[in-house]
Amino acid sequence: MSIAIHPSVDHGVKQGSADFAGGTLVCKCKDRPVKVSVATQSAHNHVCGCTRCWKPDGALFAMIAVAPRDKVTVTDNEDKLKIVDDKATIQRHACIGCGVHMLGRIENKDHPFYGLDFIHTELSSESGWSAPGFAAFVSSIIESGADPNNMDAVRARLRELGLPPYDCLSPPLMDFIATKLAQASGVLKA
Repeated sequence: MSIAIHPSVDHGVKQGSADFAGGTLVCKCKDRPVKVSVATQSAHNHVCGCTRCWKPDGALFAMIAVAPRDKVTVTDNEDKLKIVDDKATIQRHACIGCGVHMLGRIENKDHPFYGLDFIHTELSSESGWSAPGFAAFVSSIIESGADPNNMDAVRARLRELGLPPYDCLSPPLMDFIATKLAQASGVLKA
């Protein structure tokens, strides 16, 4: 049985199109969905295991890309967006109806990523977005409740998909740290 990473990559990574010029991201609400226009190709697309990014139900990872802030515009139902954590470096704007994160913005002008908005290209019906190219914060899926004993299999699946896994330290050390954090928070039993 194959490990499910994210619905957008589980059946293979779809390559982007060099001439793709952007599209519209739409939240999951049936009534008054939030729409965000992205007037450019995305960059640095990747799957992310952190505990802050929005993930579809059942996914171990989120899928995140960036686009220049001046190319990202909320076009419909902006009144339904709320910042998840206004103290976080990346201020994730989520729909209050369905909970989907529509964009993440850094307001600190001194931050290296200022000027780039974080987006979920899977929320678009258009094809051609940049393909995810790596996996970030892989060990952090443990903090969301993933079994630490499956991490070798998760990393093998990521490599099989062509998404090299990255952590700040060696994978076993990051797994150890994440396991301790998950145990301290009560997500995993000691």
